[in-house]
Amino acid sequence: MTTTPPPRTPLGSLPPREHLRLGQSATVLDVVIPVHNEERDLEPCVRRLREHLARTFPYGFRITIADNASTDRTPDVAARLDDALDEVTAVRLEQKGRGRALRTVWSLSEAPVLAYMDVDLSTDLNALLPLVAPLISGHSDLAIGSRLSRSARVVRGPKREFISRMYNLILRGSLAARFSDAQCGFKAIRGDVAERLLPMVEDTGWFFDTELLVLAERAGLRIHEVPVDWIDDPHSTVHIVRTAADDLKGVWRVGRALATGGLPLDRLVRPFGDDPRDRELTGVPGGLARQLVGFCVVGGLSTLLYLALFSLFRLGVGAQLANAAALLVSALANTAANRRLTFGVRGRDRAVRHQAQGLVVFAIGLVLTSGSLAALDAAGGTASHGTELAVLVAANLAATVLRFLLFRAWVFPDRERRDDLTTAPHPSHDRNDLTRNGLTRNDLTRSAR
Repeated sequence: MTTTPPPRTPLGSLPPREHLRLGQSATVLDVVIPVHNEERDLEPCVRRLREHLARTFPYGFRITIADNASTDRTPDVAARLDDALDEVTAVRLEQKGRGRALRTVWSLSEAPVLAYMDVDLSTDLNALLPLVAPLISGHSDLAIGSRLSRSARVVRGPKREFISRMYNLILRGSLAARFSDAQCGFKAIRGDVAERLLPMVEDTGWFFDTELLVLAERAGLRIHEVPVDWIDDPHSTVHIVRTAADDLKGVWRVGRALATGGLPLDRLVRPFGDDPRDRELTGVPGGLARQLVGFCVVGGLSTLLYLALFSLFRLGVGAQLANAAALLVSALANTAANRRLTFGVRGRDRAVRHQAQGLVVFAIGLVLTSGSLAALDAAGGTASHGTELAVLVAANLAATVLRFLLFRAWVFPDRERRDDLTTAPHPSHDRNDLTRNGLTRNDLTRSAR
């Protein structure tokens, strides 16, 4: 039979997370199994998963086989399972890529909770209910299985263990990721979150997981981690070297986009904004302490950059010109860093205006520092380079206090940051990947015949 999907909340008015109501949807959980040339493992995997869900999962569920361009008998096995088992649906994609398969099926599914797992079932299925429970309850937005958690129990060779840990160290060092295991094939996401997050994910292969998690974490979404029992599949067909190379390219691409503000992550923050830190409370300053810490860190680094540039420019030009050039370059860097890190303004909207306002603040700092140098010259005698630096440091300290006040009250006021988060439009779905495979939502709303 065909079930009627629950109405979707409009993109601009998504409410805070809440527990899924009983009867809200006939199919609460859609577990996707992406496969490519898995004719041997597919049927035992699906039957074992279906039996486990029927025995332990208290809500309606569906298992979706996402066959991405298999060339063996996998499509025949998937079709046979689709015909034989009421809770199983088979979807065929003509292009290869795990990320493409997941994005396609997840984007079309009407289930409020979406999950996926690898066909080899390396992860113990007893972790499935703990994985999706925080999403059903409304506590979290995404959930991942972790093989690197202290309480996880893992059996695998030293080569894969080393590669996995090194990859996660790279993510922590380059993208400041806080989740512990990016590539475990055992994840879940709320449907309303996926609806907004998936259009931002570019990768269609193995890096899809990592990109999804990094964007979610940077947007302030809550990621729940479940320690898993995991046994390595010695017959895995994953090409480790090629996958690692593709992942490193993805890390570079995402890191560059984050550094340049090329990702509109502000579109994800407020729609899910039941974060208590977003609430305005009487008598509680709005992030002043955090802003001061961020401003001091950025200011310290900017001062070091300024002094280094001044010393470099001073080798070829006079003190006044060297001061102006060094202050200009460091001011541009300081405004950009404070915009993103201290005051939390993301994206390119009003970036030029912010830099122009920052240059006005720079001009005030230039007057203070140039005036101090002029006063030093007027005092008579030839000042040493060390004396010049000492005077400039004192003048910069005074300029720094004024700069913070101007940044907070004029360049990046609280009202403007709130407007950035509450009025930014949401990204629309790109349906090219979906329609080229001849798929519609009706393909995935069938639960039982």
